[in-house]
Amino acid sequence: MKVAATYANGEIFQHFGHTQQFKVYDIENGAVASAEIVGSNGAGHGALAGLLAQGGVNVLICGGIGSGAINALGQAGIEVYAGAAGSADAAIDAFLAGTLPKVGESTCREPHAHAHNCSHHGDACHQ
Repeated sequence: MKVAATYANGEIFQHFGHTQQFKVYDIENGAVASAEIVGSNGAGHGALAGLLAQGGVNVLICGGIGSGAINALGQAGIEVYAGAAGSADAAIDAFLAGTLPKVGESTCREPHAHAHNCSHHGDACHQ
């Protein structure tokens, strides 16, 4: 199994569509066998689901994410644990222990720093 976390400076990055890096954990026998930092290659929003799927990722742990991205990830067969914060390594430990809350719905509720709102992407960010 592969679990990816949105990643910046050791922490869960809080805007899925703008993440520059993922920390990808290979899980074997219920434990982390290895981990690597993978760049998003400048892919944004919709393209990130394909990037993760091509990398064989089964689960995504992230901070803020809109419903459009959740739908794209679901169609790619990737389970989403949204709303996470803090250390990426601590989040993976909580996931493995079964204590990471599973939020599979939009957590993107704040205005973005970019020049559009999420409704452009079919997201529910500004509810």
